[in-house]
Amino acid sequence: MSEASTQITLIGIKLATIGMEFTFNGPTPDCDTCKLRNTCMNLEPARRYRVLGTRGELIHECPIHEAGVRAVEVTESPIIAALDARKAFPGSKIVFDPVRCDQSDCRMFEICHPVGMKDGERLTIVDVVGESPEDCAHGYSLKLVELKR
Repeated sequence: MSEASTQITLIGIKLATIGMEFTFNGPTPDCDTCKLRNTCMNLEPARRYRVLGTRGELIHECPIHEAGVRAVEVTESPIIAALDARKAFPGSKIVFDPVRCDQSDCRMFEICHPVGMKDGERLTIVDVVGESPEDCAHGYSLKLVELKR
C-alpha cells in the first residue's frame, strides 16, 4: 500500500474505530450552525477514508450523530480500480478514463467506476494488484490497480 497523508477530523463515536472505512458525504443542513463545522467538514466529499487512530477521549455533541463525535486521524483509503490492461503499469501517471459501460447491474461496475473518482482526474498507478476477477461483458482486457491522487 502507498504512503498517504493524514488529517484530523471529527466523526461519529460509532465510526471512530481504527481500521473503519467510510465515505465522506459532505455537510447536511444541520451542520450549518454547528461551531465544530470546520473541523468535521475538512474532508473531500464522495471520497473513502480509513480511521488510523483516535485523538483523546473528548466527546463533542453533534446534531447528526446521537452519541456525539470525537477526533480521529484519517487517511484516504487506497483506490482499487479496474483499468485497461494496456495502461496498467506501476508508477505510471494517468488521467482517469473509466471503461465506457452503462451496465450498472454488472458485478464489475463498481470496480470500473470507483466511488469518488472523477473522469479526467490525474492519478498515479501505485501497483498492479492482479487480474480482473471476472471477464468484461464488453470484451475489455482489465487489470486491477491501486491508485493514488
